[in-house]
Amino acid sequence: MTDAPSRTRIAVASLVGTAIEFYDFYIYGTAAALVLNAAFFPELDKTAGNLAAFSTFAVAFLSRPLGSAVFGHWGDRIGRKSMLVVSLLLMGLSTVAIGLLPGYAAIGVAAPVLLVLLRFTQGIGLGGEWGGAALLATEHAPPGRRGLYAMFPQLGPAVGFIAANGLFLILGATLTDAEFESWGWRLPFVASLLLVLVGLYVRVRIAETPVFRQAMDQRRIARVPFAGLIRHQWRRVLLGAGAMTVTYTLFYTATTFCLAYGTATLGIPKTTMLALTMIGVVVMGAGIAVSALVSDRLGRRRVLMAGVVAAIGWGLVMFPLMETRSVLLIGVSLAGALGLMGLIFGPMGAYLPELFHAEYRYSGASVAYSLGGVLGGAVPPLVATALRGGGFGTMAVGGYVSAMAVLSLLCLAALPETAGDPM
Repeated sequence: MTDAPSRTRIAVASLVGTAIEFYDFYIYGTAAALVLNAAFFPELDKTAGNLAAFSTFAVAFLSRPLGSAVFGHWGDRIGRKSMLVVSLLLMGLSTVAIGLLPGYAAIGVAAPVLLVLLRFTQGIGLGGEWGGAALLATEHAPPGRRGLYAMFPQLGPAVGFIAANGLFLILGATLTDAEFESWGWRLPFVASLLLVLVGLYVRVRIAETPVFRQAMDQRRIARVPFAGLIRHQWRRVLLGAGAMTVTYTLFYTATTFCLAYGTATLGIPKTTMLALTMIGVVVMGAGIAVSALVSDRLGRRRVLMAGVVAAIGWGLVMFPLMETRSVLLIGVSLAGALGLMGLIFGPMGAYLPELFHAEYRYSGASVAYSLGGVLGGAVPPLVATALRGGGFGTMAVGGYVSAMAVLSLLCLAALPETAGDPM
């Protein structure tokens, strides 16, 4: 192991973990949209069952800030690398346990209770993952290249989503509906164990970041990093969280809610919706790469604000496109939403870490990222389902997406440019 790992090793170590972690997270979102209501909430009617399934999906977003605070504390105290290993284990083992968990028919009310508990621990693990991976990339990056280096952990969600939904697509094409609902949906969860082993092998071989080693050498390690963060940079935590909100809103509206809406209401075959979503995520990956690279030249804030302004408009057209029931236009709707999510998400891998001092950077970036997920990730599937169930229609759902984009725009307007700042 060297003190100066190559860009390739940094890229792989930061990408592989976020890809696996988000694979775990996304297979739950897909299962929540397709089967969890019947497997764990069979006593409820269809709408109530969907709300219950999406509520368990939301649990992990609520626990993510707790995971961010815990992992951020120790990541700022003892190092980025060790926390990345622990977060990967916690997330992966919780995912495997969900795949092995008996349903309501086998153990009754204990099934949804245990499901919520495991989902909670999933969220804690993911709360520590992203911040550590982003810091691993940005704190190894040379000046003027942080957007490039931070692009790799940002691509993890796209890679993880394609892997997760590609597997669901294969299962949907090879199994009958009865087989998929009985046991097939569990296979992606159990398969996570193999991915975790690969991720652990890569991460234990990477060096600690030079920025953290320098802070250790200079004895600039805070005893209680979170306290220092709240004392000195609490405003940036809240503004960073607000800036992140639109990325989650776009993503989970276009995937979790639209998957359920397209199959159950519009009558689009499940495999078709999954395939369209995967195409949209490819567009998202391209958007991440382009915006991350451009942000090194034009600045993070300018690129971010351009993407958010476009998202305000797209929220108003995505559902009219879906309701045409045209496969092509539904694909355009999803690709537009996910592509804009990628344009905004790409620079965030560098922008959030750059907002905070090294002494509590892991805590600050992680907490801001996770708090944005509570409002932008946990809430949209619930709000969208409730709006439709309450008779407000899908235009209200699109209006909600635009409103979250306005919130992010206001937060970005109150934040500084950081691309040229030293780490």
